[in-house]
Amino acid sequence: MINSKAGALGIIFPNSYDSLVPELVNVRLMASIPFASRYRLIDFILSSMVHCNIDNISVMVNNNYHSLMDHLDSGREWDLVRKNGGLHIFPPFAEKGSKPYTGRVTALANILEFLQDEKEKYVVMTDANIAVNFDFNAMMKAHIESGADVTVAYNEQKLPDSILNSQSNDKGFYYTLKIEDGRVTKIYVNSRETGVQNFSMNIFIIARELLIDLITTASIHGKEYFERDVLLPQVSRLNIQAYKYDGYVARISDIKSYFDENMKLLDDYNLDALFSGSPIYTKIRDDTPTRYIEGAKVQNVMAADGCIIEGDVENSVLFRGVKIAKGAKVRNCVLMQGTEIEAGANVEYLITDKNVTITSGKEMKGSDTYPIYIGKFLKV
Repeated sequence: MINSKAGALGIIFPNSYDSLVPELVNVRLMASIPFASRYRLIDFILSSMVHCNIDNISVMVNNNYHSLMDHLDSGREWDLVRKNGGLHIFPPFAEKGSKPYTGRVTALANILEFLQDEKEKYVVMTDANIAVNFDFNAMMKAHIESGADVTVAYNEQKLPDSILNSQSNDKGFYYTLKIEDGRVTKIYVNSRETGVQNFSMNIFIIARELLIDLITTASIHGKEYFERDVLLPQVSRLNIQAYKYDGYVARISDIKSYFDENMKLLDDYNLDALFSGSPIYTKIRDDTPTRYIEGAKVQNVMAADGCIIEGDVENSVLFRGVKIAKGAKVRNCVLMQGTEIEAGANVEYLITDKNVTITSGKEMKGSDTYPIYIGKFLKV
């Protein structure tokens, strides 16, 4: 376990990749996107930190953060209601001179006084566009044993088609790594290489004092991005070690990947791979168990509490409080909280945001390559 003597301060950047999924972040940020029937994306990283005794965690929100603050509240579900440490949410203008940020450098520059006042030896930084059951203890051990200045986690995977096919770089930076004997020797920005790559997970461990020095210098020179503007130019000077993660990673890079990563969890192998480690905590909502009314037909469905199913449902992920009326047919869908499919409706390859109503007799069908998205509160 990460102990109090070494200590680690957690910092989560929940807005970093909002631009990848503009449909889903219209009323929220990436970290609060619903995922896997009853969770939000931030639940996975936050729970992983707590399980590794990281109990001083800061969330650097930028915009659209009301839903995240409502979800996290005081941090009670993650045992982060503490006298010392606990959960801190830093909105823009939280401190004198702070402002909305574009990259990690500007975000961290806003809280330099906070970083200087803390006592932990290390800082763990991460974005919130991945669902992963991560062992920060193992990464910390590797970081200390290697004597690294910085350790970055990566996994081996092909770059998503949404990234390779993008015609612009305005959807945020992503990074791949060249690794020699465990050390990062090159950092590639927005690579278009095909095949399996060393894909950065944007999870870093660094000594707090070193981070303060790097951010202070970078901020003075008007830099914005930690990976691109701080690490990449100093890759030969800093000892940047790579930590390979072999566990299950669900990475959200566009609306289709959001659909696909939810649907993958209908396979028990993937479900076990993500959830068989430490428990994932989320906001508690007291509700009745899902009710399957006589005549309902259900096959290969992940359903949260509070659902009422009277119709025919197959290969779908249902969030809390979804209602599927008698005679309705649902195939290959991701239906968020409060969605109602009325009698006789027939839907397939559909993503509904919260509190959507598909009216009686309506037929809506997307495809596995292009699922249809219906925005929050819409009645169609």
